[in-house]
Amino acid sequence: MKLKNILFIIFWCFGTHLITAQQVETIVQSDTILNVLDEYYKLNLKVFQADSTPEDVDNIFELFTDDFTYVHHHYGGVYTREDLYNGYMRNQKNGGYDGSVVDIQVENKIVGLNAIAVSKRFIKKDEGKIVEGEAQMALFEFKDGKISRIYEYW
Repeated sequence: MKLKNILFIIFWCFGTHLITAQQVETIVQSDTILNVLDEYYKLNLKVFQADSTPEDVDNIFELFTDDFTYVHHHYGGVYTREDLYNGYMRNQKNGGYDGSVVDIQVENKIVGLNAIAVSKRFIKKDEGKIVEGEAQMALFEFKDGKISRIYEYW
């Protein structure tokens, strides 16, 4: 909200009509959803570590709407928020998060209206070497500043 006010004042003071209130709102919204996306990947990287906690998983789910869905047809289709949460917790309990993922490299983002398409790859530790995984595509949809749906295309 602060950015919106600053932009409005700047353009009002200079008397230009090159930017509309809707354009300012779009800039602010894009900034907001980009921050949520960055936080999502940061929190996931933390969960992927061997010392992650259930609270770390909970922090990811704070970024999701109540009606959130996760769609990954290659790995079983459509998952509700509860399905995905249970999967995270099961993986954590079973030692699936072992620190082998050392980074999530986001290579490209295309921001649309309440959506971001992402090209990313996992950076992993494999037999003592750092290895870049294959490029993967995901689409994030947002509602009220939270992630409402993730489509994975890999």
